[in-house]
Amino acid sequence: MSKKYDLKLKGYVGGWDFDSDYVDYILEKKSEKEVHVLINSLGGDVATAFTIMAFFKNHGNVHVHYVGMNASAATVASLTAKHISIDANAMYLVHKCSSFVFEWDMMNSDQLQQLIEKCEKAKNDLDKIDLNIASAYAARCKRDKAELLDLMKVGGWLTAQEALDWGFVDEITDQPEDEAPVIDEGVANFMANAGIPMPKGMKIEKQGGLLQRIVDAITGTKQVFNKTSQKMKKTFKFICALLAVEAFSFEESKTSLTDEQVQKIEDEMARLNADITKATEDLAQRDNTINDLQNQLDELRKQPAEEPVNVVEEGKKNSASNDYYRNVEEAQKLFKQIK
Repeated sequence: MSKKYDLKLKGYVGGWDFDSDYVDYILEKKSEKEVHVLINSLGGDVATAFTIMAFFKNHGNVHVHYVGMNASAATVASLTAKHISIDANAMYLVHKCSSFVFEWDMMNSDQLQQLIEKCEKAKNDLDKIDLNIASAYAARCKRDKAELLDLMKVGGWLTAQEALDWGFVDEITDQPEDEAPVIDEGVANFMANAGIPMPKGMKIEKQGGLLQRIVDAITGTKQVFNKTSQKMKKTFKFICALLAVEAFSFEESKTSLTDEQVQKIEDEMARLNADITKATEDLAQRDNTINDLQNQLDELRKQPAEEPVNVVEEGKKNSASNDYYRNVEEAQKLFKQIK
């Protein structure tokens, strides 16, 4: 009879099927009960793994069972469980964590120094994370931390028996639902990009239909442990500013966006389209106004000019200018009489 599990954590650690919030929700519901968790994952986000590890510790009565192939963050998540078992056919991998590092740019000496300092900081952060993970492994295995760091550097796959010998698990089982691990092209590609070695003698099955390829494509975009030589980091000034990201990671000329990011781009394009429409309408109205004014000017130019008149303002009849014009008029009259 197959075992019933309260939680089944599979796929990418930090994804929808290996989510810390959902783990916390289930543990809260069963705070006074024994909780059984099935894990089958090649790893993912180490921060999520630390969070789940804390949840398991706080609950105090969590029993974890590993099936298939488990690596990286998936092995960290279970370390504070009350009891850990592993299927006889399953495999287990620990290795040093890594982060994305790539710069595609021309740099002067000052910029290179800044990059060196940035890389040194990243290295120090990774060293601290590795020490933290090694300490958690050592507490579980009841071994020296240095031994676990050496094992993480090697990063080789452990059989169920080797995982038991090291102390990562407490028991090897042979449950009816525990199937032997299967590697298809999607999983193999994920492992290669994550720097996870392939187990010896493991065969890669040809990738399945469209649905499987879609699933593999989605999980492949959520890698934390990766090979940087196959990726490129690109910055698009306006898109990065809109989405509040530093840059996009490209692999084989492809990148990924979340639903929220796509919605932001859609909203911005709608706003820009509305601005363009309004600007077009304003421009058309301005052109119409200019045409009306031009027509009025043309009509005015066709009309004959009015005869000049002398204007004498009321109350200023005795001004010097008025006297001057009167004298000129009288002089003109006298001149005509003489002729």
